[in-house]
Amino acid sequence: MGLIDDARMDKSVVTLGRLDEPSDDRVWWLGRTPQERLEGLELMRQILYGYDPATARLQRVLTVAQRPPR
Repeated sequence: MGLIDDARMDKSVVTLGRLDEPSDDRVWWLGRTPQERLEGLELMRQILYGYDPATARLQRVLTVAQRPPR
């Protein structure tokens, strides 16, 4: 399974705050390990740009060159 399939939001927890108050996101991310930070970054990248395993590899391009007969 991919990161998007494993990521679920807990909708039972609601926190209200004001927009002018600083958020604690930075403190939370600084408390994560480097591996967890990279996984979070990859999850955000997949959400933003989409992820299709069929196009995850480089495309193979084949061109046939015609040579003049000898």
